[in-house]
Amino acid sequence: MEKFEYTADKTGTRLDVFLSEMQPELSRSHIQKVIEDGGALVNGKQEKSRTKLKEGDTVTFTLPDPVSVDILPEDIPLDILYEDHDVIVVNKARGMVVHPAAGVSSGTLVNALMHHCEDLSGINGAVRPGIVHRLDKDTSGVMIAAKNDAAHIELAEQIRIKSAHRVYWAIVCGNIVEETGTIHGAIGRSPKDRQKMAVVLHNGKDATTKFRVLERYGDYTLVECRLLTGRTHQIRVHMAYIGHPVLGDPKYGPKKCPFAINGQALHSAELTFEHPVLKKEMTFKAPVPEDMQHILDVLRKRQKNA
Repeated sequence: MEKFEYTADKTGTRLDVFLSEMQPELSRSHIQKVIEDGGALVNGKQEKSRTKLKEGDTVTFTLPDPVSVDILPEDIPLDILYEDHDVIVVNKARGMVVHPAAGVSSGTLVNALMHHCEDLSGINGAVRPGIVHRLDKDTSGVMIAAKNDAAHIELAEQIRIKSAHRVYWAIVCGNIVEETGTIHGAIGRSPKDRQKMAVVLHNGKDATTKFRVLERYGDYTLVECRLLTGRTHQIRVHMAYIGHPVLGDPKYGPKKCPFAINGQALHSAELTFEHPVLKKEMTFKAPVPEDMQHILDVLRKRQKNA
């Protein structure tokens, strides 16, 4: 059970809307259910979702512990890059959900890991055993999972303090003129569409992405992105924010994609971390998946013949 306390910065915002802005990782329906169950107090008094806040109101939000669910091991093939008694590093396929969530109870990376591994860390509870960090469903590439709690704690701390480094490749729309750049922009729930994240002026979490142009193809650009923070949909939101959404990302870019790719052309290409037990730096790379490689081949051929 986690308890959060906030102060309303303006008058007239609904309680559920305010908490959605404060807790962008949670869906609004989830927040409304917590409020309905008595998990939100305004100035010490239980209120409803539709309650309008006043500037200066103190909002206390208590998030209950996740309910345990039965997650079954499934014999799903894994592309394993490295494995020992403490960690397992995999190349996650595009389209695979990392862990069970509402409406998704099977076919996830967790289901596959539970079948393959005898033990996984339990710090994230029954729903996300072993999961130290996430990739979006339609983002492919390198991920690490922990096989015990000690390894999990150490790896999570490396990710928190950014001593573990993640490098992504993305094909984005348009021609980026700069060779390199840094995108600063707090990310929170979009005030226009609660199903999306956005760069926001208020109630967002600080986010910074560094990018470097690798290749240009006229209408598209291949970039390398490095995360200095780890916010929900960070690369996708930040690249769209500067006018270069990730190719194949209908949530933040054009609805139609001229290439055959099921999801955004975003790939976790490299992960560097210190092994939690061996105490040595390790780097793992995952090759670009076939669908994304095909797009690169087409774009390179067009550029050559232009």
